[in-house]
This record gives sequence, C-alpha cells and structure tokens, in this order.
Amino acid sequence: MNRKDLDKYIKEVYNVTAEFPWLSAPSFAVYRHDNNQKWFAVIMEIPKNKLGMEEEGSINVVNLKSDPLLVGSIILDKGIYPAYHMNKNHWITVCLDGSVEEEKIMWLVDVSFELTDKPKYKKKKSDSKVQK
Repeated sequence: MNRKDLDKYIKEVYNVTAEFPWLSAPSFAVYRHDNNQKWFAVIMEIPKNKLGMEEEGSINVVNLKSDPLLVGSIILDKGIYPAYHMNKNHWITVCLDGSVEEEKIMWLVDVSFELTDKPKYKKKKSDSKVQK
C-alpha cells in the first residue's frame, strides 16, 4: 500500500480527509476524528536513517496508535518500527513501500481509529461509589 492508496482508504472508510498542519513539513498529513479531534494516523515522508535503515533517501510512512500489548510483537514484523516522533509504547510506524501487506495496514488503521475514538461509555464518579 502506498500513501495515495492509504489516503483513499481512510477517506472511503472513515470519511476523513487529510489535514496539513505544518508549514515546515507540508507533506505531513494528519487524520483525526471529527468528534474529539484526536489523531489516528499521520502520514510522513522521513529519512530512512530515522528508522535505522542504512540506505540513503526517504520513505513514506504512517504513524498509527496501537495497543501497548501489541507493540512489542508487531514491531518485529518487516516494515513496522517503533514510532517515529511519537510515544513508542502506544504508537508504531508502518512503511508505505510495499513491505507490509495492504490488509495488515488497513487492520492497523482500523485499530488506531478505534483506540483514539471517543469512549462508548465513560464511567461517572457516582457509578463507582458503593451505596450504604
């Protein structure tokens, strides 16, 4: 999956269009929820050496939120790294160069979307008090 295909997937499935919030990084695209403005995906073009690659040049990647229990094992997969420029316990970086299967990227986007969405039920303080 490349950057263009990922943008199309996010638009079609989540009806979210990219925002480009940084003048200093005009190609960095942020995707956020309408209801809470939280990011669920950030597409960037970064130097390959930022991911520990020895090759010259840059690469398109997407940062996605992930379950901390999943991060440790998922970063062992080819093309998936600890998050670039984000909390490495909760975020991952996925290469958009064909090294990660399209279905896996779509699943990881879906997970990120769910993890950053507004909670379905928020416990109220009164719910946790035991009545005597």
